[in-house]
Amino acid sequence: MKDHPIDRRRALATLGALGLGASGLTLSRPRRAHAQTLGQHETVDEALKRLFGARPLKDGGGIVKLDLPLIAENGAVVPVSVDVTSPMTPANYVKTIYVVADKNRIPVVFRTTLGPEAGQAAIGATIRLGETGDVRAIVEQSDGTLLAVKREVKVTVGGCGG
Repeated sequence: MKDHPIDRRRALATLGALGLGASGLTLSRPRRAHAQTLGQHETVDEALKRLFGARPLKDGGGIVKLDLPLIAENGAVVPVSVDVTSPMTPANYVKTIYVVADKNRIPVVFRTTLGPEAGQAAIGATIRLGETGDVRAIVEQSDGTLLAVKREVKVTVGGCGG
C-alpha cells in the first residue's frame, strides 16, 4: 500500500462529496412524517365533487357491471369486480374506474387508470367496508363522460375498524 498515497475509503468519500456538490443537492434536516389527509372523513358528496366537479353522473346500467356480494360476512375482505363494455380504441376508451363506498370514512376505496392498450375495461379487487351501505362503480370515459352504477351491500362485521 506504500505505492498508493490515497486509500479506498478516502477516495470514495471524496468522490461522494464531489458528486453532491456538483449536483447542487443540499441535504436538509429530516422532517416529521405525517399521513396524507386528502379524502379522510369526507362525505360521498364531497368526494364526488372533489373528483368530478359539477359533471353529471349518468346511469351506466347497460354498460357498467358491478359485481359484489349482497351480504358481506366480513367487511374486511369484500370481493368486487367492475366490467365495462367499451371498444377500448384510441378514440373511445375507459380512462378511469372508481369504486366508492358511501359509508366508509374514506369513501373512495380505489381507482384504476386504463388506456386503450388495455384491450378490456375490467378490474377486480378486495375492498374493506365499514358498515352496510351503497357501493358505487364510477367510470370516466376518454371523452369525460361519467357513468355510475351502485349496489347495496349488507355488512355483518365491519372491516374498517369502526
